[in-house]
Amino acid sequence: MNQIDIFNEHVKEYEAWYDNYSEVYQSEILALQDQLLELPQNIRGIEVGVGTGLFSKPLDIKEGVESSKEMAKRAVKRGIEIMKGTAERLPYAAMQFDFVLFVTVCFIKNVKKAFEEAYRVLKPEGSVIIGFLESDGQIAKRYAEERHRSDFYHKAQFYSVNRIEKLIRKTGFKKPTYNQTLFGELEDIKEVQIPREGFGQGSFVTIRAIKK
Repeated sequence: MNQIDIFNEHVKEYEAWYDNYSEVYQSEILALQDQLLELPQNIRGIEVGVGTGLFSKPLDIKEGVESSKEMAKRAVKRGIEIMKGTAERLPYAAMQFDFVLFVTVCFIKNVKKAFEEAYRVLKPEGSVIIGFLESDGQIAKRYAEERHRSDFYHKAQFYSVNRIEKLIRKTGFKKPTYNQTLFGELEDIKEVQIPREGFGQGSFVTIRAIKK
């Protein structure tokens, strides 16, 4: 079963995870919001891999791309305009957006190509924002060890901060800035955490870089 089929068949389980780990989810939202707050107001952006809209909606992102038909249906109900496409082939003309958000790089087949596509559709001085479970973090290590028992993470590829930074720099992005959250194991996170600058302690890292 490919990744899209998995997401099509397990939409309820996907959303239930965020309900069960609401403090984890809200901590990730805060980290991404911190990066978005650095951008000018009233700008246009997309999320690549919208899922059911659980990130786009609270981050006030109005549109994006999603390959899973069943996931996309939920996102549309949340008021998000969905274009059918993939991260490696975005269905948009060049230089359309002020920012592009990724929160699902671990499920993308060709991450370098996805970043090249983000670069293409961004305006000059536009930003790419990437939120991901860092491969050296406690949570990603646990998912990797237990991937044989997970519908979603069975084929996931986790990346280090250094690897993501190298890929975005090769694409042409400059001036990366970082923050981090999810300090501790999933079950131990009972309060929403305030993100900290940098990386190396939190399992969830965000990177923002600029198209020059």
